[in-house]
Amino acid sequence: MQNPFASLGHVCAVIGAQWGDEGKGKVIDLLAERFDIVARACGGANAGHTIVVKGKKHVFHLLPSGALHSNTTVVIGSGLVLHLPTLLEEIRTLKDAGIDVLPRLFISEEAHILFDFHKDIDAALEEQRKVREGKGIGTTKRGIGPAYMDKAARSGTRMESLRGALTPVLARHAERVQRLYGVTVDQAKELKNLEEARALLAERITDTVGMLHERLQKDKKILIEGAQASLLDLDHGTYPYVTSSATTLAGALQGLGLPPQALTSCIGVAKAYCTRVGEGEFASEVTGQAGDRLRERGGEYGSTTGRPRRCGWLSIPDLRRSAMINGFTHWNITKLDVLDEEAEIPVCMGIASDGKAEWKKLPGWKTSTVGITAFAKLPKEAQEYLQFIEQETGVPAWLIGTGPGREQMIVR
Repeated sequence: MQNPFASLGHVCAVIGAQWGDEGKGKVIDLLAERFDIVARACGGANAGHTIVVKGKKHVFHLLPSGALHSNTTVVIGSGLVLHLPTLLEEIRTLKDAGIDVLPRLFISEEAHILFDFHKDIDAALEEQRKVREGKGIGTTKRGIGPAYMDKAARSGTRMESLRGALTPVLARHAERVQRLYGVTVDQAKELKNLEEARALLAERITDTVGMLHERLQKDKKILIEGAQASLLDLDHGTYPYVTSSATTLAGALQGLGLPPQALTSCIGVAKAYCTRVGEGEFASEVTGQAGDRLRERGGEYGSTTGRPRRCGWLSIPDLRRSAMINGFTHWNITKLDVLDEEAEIPVCMGIASDGKAEWKKLPGWKTSTVGITAFAKLPKEAQEYLQFIEQETGVPAWLIGTGPGREQMIVR
């Protein structure tokens, strides 16, 4: 029997195609056991990947979700900003669950440290926006933007700093942060966090770029885990309502120090409908009963913040743009089962001159698809819905999610 995963090759990236929360963690978890290394490339603890295995929920914020597989090497790349207490808590939680990730964890010495004071700056800047502009950008207030601001300003602190003296680093930050933002740095608390991290992680900090290239030369396989999604990209997303990092494939390669020619496949992950959190444009958004129905059936509440997500129908222009930017070779369409009760499924086909969505209405299937693992067993209308996505985007729907469990997936 032909191996359906053989086409992925040695370096495969998984990238969100919408505004995040598409279900990337599940496909990463499904694929991780087939790869030697799973690598997280960029972003921070504002990303939450939820995986359900044997009825037990695991939520990852900084560790790659492929860390659940005990034989997989775990890499945290240069492009991340790391809140160390969050990382230590994830490591402890996994260990309590019988999964010791530390011996196989490698952290880039070039990754930046996200301090608690970055969170305070984030909150202060959001409040300033609300006063100045009447609304914020919907930040998670996890300090991501300020940490990347420090990185770009060449004022940041990298993980390699854990090898040296820590007190002077904090003193330098305290003066600067007070002067620029009026935020007081709790140096004693920050020092305690750094010392705890150094005690546990010092031996796990390394040159991950060199390590990844060395492993590639030894014919090892790498699975790249993207964070957030393409429509939140700092350059190509719905600016200014975006995250502060590069969330596309190019950003993932940059964050890991891998060249474009190393890539052999790229899976775009998209829900069968769409959601986003926070402020910003969302042409295919629906409110009222339809929006509430999608939210409740899809469990659309943030794994990081718990806040309800805005819900809407699928947007073909958004998928086309994400496919264009990233060069997707495969789609993973998730949460098909959320549409099971819809008699009719609108799809956004474009945006009119007045800014409103232009719709095409497709027939629903009004029957359960939960747990179906063969494309041929899907209702005819569900098959046609997926084929419509393929035709409109030029990318095959290779993986199709039919429920939250690891095993609830169609592989074509």
